[in-house]
Amino acid sequence: MYAIVEIAGQQFKVEKENKIYVHRLENEVGSNIEFDKVLLVDNEGDVKIGTPVVEGAKVTAKVLDHLKGDKVIVFKKKRRKGYKKRNGHRQYLTQIQIEEITA
Repeated sequence: MYAIVEIAGQQFKVEKENKIYVHRLENEVGSNIEFDKVLLVDNEGDVKIGTPVVEGAKVTAKVLDHLKGDKVIVFKKKRRKGYKKRNGHRQYLTQIQIEEITA
């Protein structure tokens, strides 16, 4: 059984016991979260597609950790102009584990 769910503005394919990284959520470590923006649910071939969400479906997850992603280097350069600019960025992330999918 899997579901397509919208979490923090992004869509993820989730299954039970999956661990995924999403953009930083406000919840405390160890707390449970319910996501009710479920766009699709597949239960061994029985597919339910939402318009835009599946009614009565929800995904329950547990917050495991808050962390920072890998550093991404942004380098801009214009040739023959002497212009170089280097910038770095680390995204704040939250690791969650999917506990249950109900349709």
